Amino acid sequence: MNQSSNKPNTPNKSRGFTLVELLLAITLLSILLALAYGGFRASTRATDRGQDILQESSRLRLAHQFVHRQINQMLPMSFSSPEDGDVPMVFEGDTNRIRYVGPMPGYLGFGGPQVQELSIVDGDNGMALVLSHALLQGFEEAKMTERAPILLIDGIESATFMFQGRDEQGEPASWETTWLDTHILPLAVSLQIEFDEEAHMGWPELVASVRIDGMAIAEMLEEADLRAPSEYSTTIQELINRRGRSN
Repeated sequence: MNQSSNKPNTPNKSRGFTLVELLLAITLLSILLALAYGGFRASTRATDRGQDILQESSRLRLAHQFVHRQINQMLPMSFSSPEDGDVPMVFEGDTNRIRYVGPMPGYLGFGGPQVQELSIVDGDNGMALVLSHALLQGFEEAKMTERAPILLIDGIESATFMFQGRDEQGEPASWETTWLDTHILPLAVSLQIEFDEEAHMGWPELVASVRIDGMAIAEMLEEADLRAPSEYSTTIQELINRRGRSN
């Protein structure tokens, strides 16, 4: 006789999950999902922050190039009125602002040279570098505030303009924080800007030389005894002709 037939038949019992096991599984799954979502959010924020830094760096580079070019292209033209005094006002500058005459880029240059002012002002996000401008032809002080200044850079922690002229021997002098010889252009202008460490931005050192010799212009002004801004075009042409003859 087969011995296996003597064993009693026992029914198969399937064992399911208990309530505790189910709750534990749900808890573990929730933790995993939370960690995955947190990592995804962190990755997204890092990507967005990286893009913001790239955009700010690009904007900073463009502003740096613009300021450098405008300083290079300064013109020895007076923006003062005859009643302001006998000495023409060609350049003004201190630690927070500079004012000069120069061409504007693109369509903004319509109408000829313009009086331009780069200044450091209080902004919504720290200090800001702004540009104000008005046509030189018929210039009046009130025209500088007819339109809102153009924002170039914001989020500035500190900024300083500095100027280099010539000493008595005609050699480049030390840098100054105030330009006193307002009837001539400086040799060079420096703009130092510092940002907060959290901004992750750095302003490249800006030292821009003025292409026109300020001392030569001063001599031309004395010879011509100019008073009105509109007469400066003649001075520039005479200066060019003089350089051509000397070469």
